[in-house]
Parts: sequence; C-alpha cells; structure tokens
Amino acid sequence: MKLVSAAEMRKLEAAAIEAGSSEAQLMEEAGLAVAQEAWMMLGSLEGRRIVILAGPGNNGGDGLVAARHLHDWGAEVLVAMPERRHPDDKTAELEQRGVAMMGSDTSEGQAELGQLLPACDLVIDAILGIGTTRAIDPDGAIGQALRLLAQARAQQPAPKLVAVDVPTGLDSDTGAVDPLLVPPDISVTFGLPKVGMYEAPGSAMVGRVQVIDIGIPRQAMDSVKLELLTSRWMRSTYPERPEDGNKGTFGRVLVVGGSRRYAGAPMLAARAAYRAGAGLATIAAPEPLYDMAATSLLEATWLPQQASDDGTFAGEAAVALRQEWANFNTAVVGPGLSNTEETRVFIWALLPDLSELSHGVVIDADALNAIATMPDATERMPKNAILTPHPGEMARLLGKSVAEVQARRLDTAKEAAERFGCVIVLKGAHSVIAGPDGEARLCPFSNPLLASGGTGDILAGMISAYLAQGLRAFEAAALGVYLHAAAGESLRRHYGDAGLLAGELADELPKAVHELRGQ
Repeated sequence: MKLVSAAEMRKLEAAAIEAGSSEAQLMEEAGLAVAQEAWMMLGSLEGRRIVILAGPGNNGGDGLVAARHLHDWGAEVLVAMPERRHPDDKTAELEQRGVAMMGSDTSEGQAELGQLLPACDLVIDAILGIGTTRAIDPDGAIGQALRLLAQARAQQPAPKLVAVDVPTGLDSDTGAVDPLLVPPDISVTFGLPKVGMYEAPGSAMVGRVQVIDIGIPRQAMDSVKLELLTSRWMRSTYPERPEDGNKGTFGRVLVVGGSRRYAGAPMLAARAAYRAGAGLATIAAPEPLYDMAATSLLEATWLPQQASDDGTFAGEAAVALRQEWANFNTAVVGPGLSNTEETRVFIWALLPDLSELSHGVVIDADALNAIATMPDATERMPKNAILTPHPGEMARLLGKSVAEVQARRLDTAKEAAERFGCVIVLKGAHSVIAGPDGEARLCPFSNPLLASGGTGDILAGMISAYLAQGLRAFEAAALGVYLHAAAGESLRRHYGDAGLLAGELADELPKAVHELRGQ
C-alpha cells in the first residue's frame, strides 16, 4: 500500500483534475465517504445528533458536504465553525436545507459548543487537513474547540469521532502530534493514506484508517515510491523453498562480530539466520570468544580470529578473512564488536573486501560506529550493502542529533541511503527501509516488546538469511524488518509489552512465517 506526503497528495489531486475531475467533484466524493462512514458507525441516523467542526479550508468543505448528506438522510446536524468561512455554495446548500450553523470563535459560541458536544452522538473533525504543520494556539478559537472536544470525549458515554483525512493536529508528513490533537475512532483519508499516519507518535493517534478512492488516476499513483509493508507483499516476496534444496541452495552466512564484553551478539545473529532459512551460519569471532561460547549454538560453525589485548578483533584479522569470503554468499558484520580503536582499524581494512560477497552484506552495531569516524566511508562502502542503524547510530553516521533523526525519520533514511549508496534500515517504531534510488518502505508495526537488548542482532541475522537465499538487498531488508516485527506482534499477544528475550524472537520466527504464508 502506497503512502504519500502532503505535497505528493496535492500533485495527485492536480492529476485527477487534469484527467477530467474538478475540485468540487473530489470534495463531493470525500464528503460523501465521510457521511457514509458516520452512518455505519451509528447504525441509524433518524434522530441522531451530529456536530461537524468545519474549518476554513478544503477540509472544512469536505465536512460541509458530509453535513448535507447526513441531514438529507435524517440526522440532526449542526455545523460549528471555529474560524469563520467565507460564504460559498456549500454553506448556501446547508442554509437552503435549514441546517443550523454557528461560529464558535466567540466566548458565547464556545459556551454553546461546550454544551452541544457532550450531548451529541457523533462529531466530525473537519477543521484542518493535510499539510498543516503550525502549532495550534491553545487560546485561539481552534484550540478552544479542540479542548471542548477532548472534554466531551472524556465523558461517558462519549460521542464517537470521525476525522476527515487526518485528525486536526497531526503532521501528515512526519507523524508529529500537536498536544491538542483529539484521537478519533476512525480517520477517513482520501486517495492514499498519509505518511504521518504510520509514523510514531501519530500512528497511535489516528484510530482505524479507512482509505477512500476519490478518483485519483492509477497511473498518477505510480510515481509514489513509499509503500507500507503488508502481509500480501510478504507472501509475494518470500523466497522459494524447493523440495530438493540443500544447505548450498539456501545460502551460507558468515557472522563477523563478538568481543569479550558482547559474547552473545554474534550467536544471536547466527541463530536468527538459521531461523530465517539460511543453509549454514558460521561465526568469525575473536579466538577467546570461541572458547567461551562455542557450545551456546551447536548448529554454528566457527572461524576463530586473532584477538587484540582487549578481547576484540585484531586489525590483522581483516587480512586473514580475505581468503574466506569466496566460501560465503553473504555476511553480517558488527554484532558485539565493541567501539574501540582496534575495531575501527579492523572495519576500515575489512570494508573493501566485503564486495567479494556474491549476495551482499549487512553492516550493524559497532561496525556502523566505526564507519561514522571514517572520512572516506562512502568510498570504502561495499556493493550491495545494507546498513541497519538505530537512531543513535544514524545520528553519528550523518552528524545529526538523535532528536533531528527522530523528527524526520523517512527523510533521514533517504538522505543516508543517497549518501552511502546503499540500503538503509532505520530501526525503531515503524522502521524505515530506504534505497539509494528513492525507493522506500515503512513497517506498519510499533511494539515496545522489541525494545530489549539483542533484537537488533536478530534482525541483522534475518536480513542476511534472505540475502543468502537470493533476494536483492532492498527486498531482503524489507522482508527482514516485516517478519521481525510480525514475530514480535505474535509474541506480544502472549507476553504483553515487556519481558522478551531476543533469542525467543528468533525461535518464534518460523511459526510466524508459517502462519502468515497460510501454510
């Protein structure tokens, strides 16, 4: 499912008008859809009291169309305008029908609205639409209307609430939320869903999202490059598992990582690679780690490497690994390395050699921190690389603050993909996958259960397994993100929001995949 920014949606609307629609027709389709959703929510309209909060722009116009239909179908409708609209054909049609309209930009109007909202059955929020990024003045007329709406929604029984396109106070591009936003039961959005509806914190504030076709030409939508990951996409992308396959068929993964302090990380990545279907997972780790941990994952094979004095990879280990790359399809580099000078030397020397891998490489954790210190990082980046930073690592890679990264996650991931010429996975709530050609995907899930140590290592191992099974880098990254989150959702039904061990996530993966594929 494609997602659009406000600017992209305006271009799509312009394309619809150029193809023969008019702005009035688009508004008519939108308002009719809102009215139909309101009717379905209430079940019947006879004697039902509905308040439409109509703003001064097109969003308010959609609300006025909905008001006309709801009145004609038998509801008791009142239109309240926090900011006065200029009279137009929409208001004239309501006046002809005797629909009550009032301003709520005065103290008297606000007092009246404060009495009406708790007594109604349903409210339609048609105040501000997409593209509104300004903060709402809490003392202004719109701010006061939203305060009164919030108070009504806090009472029992509360009126139902429908948002037109997006809730007032949502940044439709970033998911940022104004403190005055009142979460609806449903957001009736037009043409395509908006990016901010699937980015935190906005994703938790939009209710159920209902997408309505208002006549946007299909060919115009082809230009939209951002898509939401879905189970249908997953089933179409999941690699084939032929009956006569063997270890070689399903790929060989080398996990390069580990240190005395982080002994478990490479084993979690290797475990996840196996659970995601890789034929063989081998761990290249500092030699002391082999003595500590070799029995923790019996299925893995090992390539012990020269260690530094502090228990990490010695820089010379990069040279020793050169003869090994031809034996593997892909690799995971970074889990548990430690952020030391010796590690930075090791990664600097290792990067160009990773291009020898036939199916690409996943670069994670302290390998990313090492890359962030390299002036020539973009020149040394291997082909078909996938970088999987969390917000802190992304901030270091781009020289930004974590707050800047989180404020514009999609744009940040796209910037990093373009700069490094590779696929980026920006982890976190609603993880973002971005490619260097502008292609992007957004994960539909946001799950605090996954906020525990080691789940990032699991994701890296999963992505490497899908690379090893022949998916291109962007598809492997997106599939890994989706199934990692889907397995987390499955466990959330049993565990709630806390208490997950990362290894349990890997072990849940085959079951989650089996259920999602309908097998």
